[in-house]
Amino acid sequence: MAGELWVGILVGIIGGMLGLIMNHFLPMFLKLGDNVPKGSFGWPILGETLGFLKPHPSNAIGAFLQDHCSRYGNVFKSHLFFSPTVVSCDQELNYFILQNEGKLFQCSYPKPIHGILGNVSMLVAVGDTHKRLRNVAISLVSITKSKPEFLDDIERIAVQILNSWKDKQQVMFCEEARKFSFNVIIKQVLGLTSDEPETGKILEDFLTFMRGLVSIPLYIPGTPYARAVQARSRISSRVKAIIEERRSRNGRSCGVRNDFLEILLSVDTLSEDEKVSFVLDSLLGGYETTSLLMAMVVHLLGQSPTASEQLKLEHEQIRSMKERDECLNWEDYKKMGFTQNVVINEALRYGNIVKFVHRKALKDVKFRDHLIPSGWKVLPVFTAVHLDSSVHANALQFHPWRWEAQDQTCKKFTPFGGGSRCCPGSELAKIEIAFFLHHLLQNFRWTAEDVDQPMAYPYVEFGKGLLINLDRCSI
Repeated sequence: MAGELWVGILVGIIGGMLGLIMNHFLPMFLKLGDNVPKGSFGWPILGETLGFLKPHPSNAIGAFLQDHCSRYGNVFKSHLFFSPTVVSCDQELNYFILQNEGKLFQCSYPKPIHGILGNVSMLVAVGDTHKRLRNVAISLVSITKSKPEFLDDIERIAVQILNSWKDKQQVMFCEEARKFSFNVIIKQVLGLTSDEPETGKILEDFLTFMRGLVSIPLYIPGTPYARAVQARSRISSRVKAIIEERRSRNGRSCGVRNDFLEILLSVDTLSEDEKVSFVLDSLLGGYETTSLLMAMVVHLLGQSPTASEQLKLEHEQIRSMKERDECLNWEDYKKMGFTQNVVINEALRYGNIVKFVHRKALKDVKFRDHLIPSGWKVLPVFTAVHLDSSVHANALQFHPWRWEAQDQTCKKFTPFGGGSRCCPGSELAKIEIAFFLHHLLQNFRWTAEDVDQPMAYPYVEFGKGLLINLDRCSI
């Protein structure tokens, strides 16, 4: 019996390897025509993946893209993530890809990602499933974003974090930003506070889950990937238990909470598994992206005293029109023009939180002189457009004031993707960061301890955690 098992495993491994080899070499022998973009497939099986993933500063496109764009142009072929791929650093083609989601192109992340996120995750779902999940997300965001309870929670948590700094001369800002964003999202989604035991258990599993997303996809006991899959299962079980407890309490008329889950329970277009997956997606989107963008803003403001001072004046003016301990509201947020439309947008463009997305051609697609063969992967690279000096003047400089005159909803600025897969929670992230900055700027000045450049791996990370020196402002 054991011998048969090992034979089966061996056959599976050999079959998988043959499949990868065929997937690499077959496109070389097929007559694809002269219109397929020029490029190179690199090494067998691995292709050019290692070069593409080589770390580089997030405010640069990296040596791989520089080399390939100079040799082959802004659209080229490669072999990445075990698939023949067309890479686009072209503004118009990127926009075309995003606007034709579900028609000519389809979301297509590597299969190991599905193993961690689950097949009904909004991040990997396609077709009607994605449409239903996205419609719920948009509805939840529109209902939540201006609610006083939600805004009060954000401000309360921000003040708690900053009060914990009062006797500190230094803080590791990335760690503080993650603490803030997780406490906000766990309260917003599940109604849990930071001091509840369940919150600590979910956070522990969630961090394991996050590490698995950027690990080698080997499901062998003890590997980060295997631990991540197991952590997701535990989080799912806890979320299901919270859902059952909430239904039971609602059935006893014990009051209604103001969080995502309460609204989600009344949605009859989603299955139970889809609701659980939706909660996990909300935690993922509200935790990592928001905290990273916060760190990017603080990092860049520390290097731009002029922008920091103008930002501080905006928030002092808003505070001067309110009572001493009066909470911020939706009207205050809409007055934060320099904050949300200028500084945050420039941090997104210059820092490039999202470098690219994965798509697959559903049929042969012709765009200008290029042919993208059916079944090939397509990677629209947003970083290349955001840092292109022919698209953005002085693109390699952090200059927030460019957005005072520049259209923020144009083809050349796609920090949250675009089309039907544009991030539905982007507005919530901006609100959280704006409220945090409101109190940070009025209570502290800061400088970076060391030059800690954000690096793209391709996910963006501050290697040293962004250690900052604090100087408390006199009130």
